[in-house]
Amino acid sequence: MSSSVLKTAREVLATEARAIQRLTRRIGPEFEKAVQKMAECRGRVIISGMGKPGFIARKIAATLASTGTPSLYLHPAEAIHGDLGMVKREDLVIAISNSGETEEVVRMLSTLKKIGVTLMALTSNPKSPLAKNADIVLDLGITREACPLNLAPSTSTTAALAMGDALALSVLKKRGFRQEDFALLHPGGSLGRKLLKVSDLMRKGGSNPVVEENTPLEKALLVITAARAGSCALVDRKRRLTGIFTDGDLRRHLGDDGGQILKQPVKKFATLKPLSVVHDQLAAEALNLLRSKKIDELPVVDAQRRVVGMLDVQDLLRAGFV
Repeated sequence: MSSSVLKTAREVLATEARAIQRLTRRIGPEFEKAVQKMAECRGRVIISGMGKPGFIARKIAATLASTGTPSLYLHPAEAIHGDLGMVKREDLVIAISNSGETEEVVRMLSTLKKIGVTLMALTSNPKSPLAKNADIVLDLGITREACPLNLAPSTSTTAALAMGDALALSVLKKRGFRQEDFALLHPGGSLGRKLLKVSDLMRKGGSNPVVEENTPLEKALLVITAARAGSCALVDRKRRLTGIFTDGDLRRHLGDDGGQILKQPVKKFATLKPLSVVHDQLAAEALNLLRSKKIDELPVVDAQRRVVGMLDVQDLLRAGFV
């Protein structure tokens, strides 16, 4: 029995792998047209499918949305009972049906045509009602399911999923979607955190304490307190970074000069030529620097070494890096 199970599993995987391989030979002018229309779409890319293809449609919609293409899933049965009101002329609809004859999908077609959307079909039946009504047809070419009974959607849904990925990622590339864009849309996940920039997390404005290097120490302390920070960046008259003064520096020098240090320039007690990070560096790189040097704050500078922010280890902690 065990050998029979293994044989079936291998046959299923091999069948689905061959189906995806055959898809590569179906990528041509119609696929290019599909990608062009999706990239130009001023509305949303709406994916629809019934039953198992519906789950595939949801995944494709999620992939598109996460890679910068506004997208949503439309349930065909709900669509013909009012949800077609979500569809606008500027949208593009991708309907998935291996047979191209799924009743709920076919019943949407006349209304979609009246609305005036661009309709794309993912099907294995180019002569079906779905294909005949579509502006773009991507033929999946599936003639048999991997299911031993040739009943359960398997090869067809795998092919539809792969074609959906090919579309989504081709549109991603055509639109010039960048790592920074991905991070913006994935702020809560580990993938997004890896792509966050220092500028996304740094303290700025009133939370970024900065003083000129000749500022009296007592005034620098007031700036640090107002910002609720543990340090301040020192700058020259062109706002270029020259040093950093921390609460540790204060403790080390508090007894100097009989306690008369508050009237002296803060640069006398600061760390000059400090470590810093550039605002467009990855936050993960800044974390490695903080850890390796065993420090808690880093001034953030631009390409001209002008101070634009302060990065504290607490900021990274709140973002889930530590």
